[in-house]
This record gives sequence, C-alpha cells and structure tokens, in this order.
Amino acid sequence: MPGWFKKAWYGLASLLSFSSFILIIIALAVPHWLSGKILCQTGVDLVNATDPELIKFIGDIYYGLFRGCKVRQCGLGGRQSQFTIFPHLVKELNAGLHVTILLLLFLALALALVSMGFAILNMIQVPYRAVNGPGGICLWNVLAGGVVALAITSFMAAVKFHDLTERIANFREKLFRFVVVEEQYEESFWICVASASAHAANLVVVAISQIPLPEIKTKIEEATVTAEDILY
Repeated sequence: MPGWFKKAWYGLASLLSFSSFILIIIALAVPHWLSGKILCQTGVDLVNATDPELIKFIGDIYYGLFRGCKVRQCGLGGRQSQFTIFPHLVKELNAGLHVTILLLLFLALALALVSMGFAILNMIQVPYRAVNGPGGICLWNVLAGGVVALAITSFMAAVKFHDLTERIANFREKLFRFVVVEEQYEESFWICVASASAHAANLVVVAISQIPLPEIKTKIEEATVTAEDILY
C-alpha cells in the first residue's frame, strides 16, 4: 500500500484527469470557440458607405464545432440566423480537418479517463509492473495533453489558413458577401487550453509524489541499571 503522501498526490492527479475530461465535454457542447465581426461588403459597395457609416454594415458571428449563430447587418437592421456545421456546412469547410479536430478531442476524452484510472490504481496499491506505476501515469497524461494540444493547433490552422470564419459567414449567401474584420477566440477554445494544462500539471504532481519523505527516527533511551535496581 502506498503511503499517505503518495495517496494524496495520486488523488489530486486523478481529479485533474477527471477535470480535463469534463472540460473537453464542455468545450464540445458550448458553441463559443470563436467570435468575430463580419462586414457586409455588398451593402457597403452598393451605397458607397464611408467610415462613419460602416457600423451599419458590421454584424456578429460566433460558432463552435457543431453549431453557431450569425447576425447580418446589411443596412436594413440586424437579422439573426442559427446554423449547424453538420451535415451541409461542413462540405464548404475543410471537412477533413474539421473531422480530425473532433476525432482528436474524442480520443482525448478516452485518454483522460485512462490516465485517471492509472492514478486511482496507484492510489490504491503499488503496481507490480513499472508501466502501471508513475511512469504509466506520465505516459497517458503526455498522450492526452498532446492530443488536446494538436486539436487546438488544428483549429487555429483552420481559422488562419483556411478562412474558416469567412466560409461560415458566406454559407448559403447568394446576394451578399461578407468579409471578416475581427476575430477572437472564446471560452470553449480556452477551456480546451485549460484541459491540456491540467495534463501538464499532472506531470508535476506525479513528480512531486516521488519525492521521498524524511524518515522520522525516534531516539531510544538506553536503560541504565544500577546495583540498587538489581536488589529490587
């Protein structure tokens, strides 16, 4: 059985892995990976709008990995519309990259549960095989954190190099063309970053758990026997 010191740190490691699992689920469910401002270029060209008038043609957009929302501003007031990525919009995007991001996050969910299981195993008993010990916990956390980081990088690549926001903004637009004027990552994106950070923190936790505690030695007093004690 591991000592109380290691049990406490392995317990913390299991909690961090479980928190990473929950964070990924939240990131998948909440459609706030990225938000931005979109300019109705067609409307601007039609009325030859100047800088003070451009505000009337700037709308909003936000989206996640499955759905999102767009507010069109083309000079006649805002019109809000909801959209879903699957099954039609994904065909207008880089479908392979988008599906890869989803598969990586689902894989990260499984790896987070595995790393949590290894931490619980080490909390309950000392494994016979070294691969199931602290080294195994580190391995699964490196894999889980790396997969989440790869998903985050892939999403950033889709935004920067594949014009993800502009493609979504112009989906099924026949009369108007929209141009992205501002983009920023939102809470779901940063939640994924926190998930990867949790696995990185687990490596530190496991390293701390291997620090040997100083042994407390009790001083044994030597008994002195005198002649009077012998008489008694």
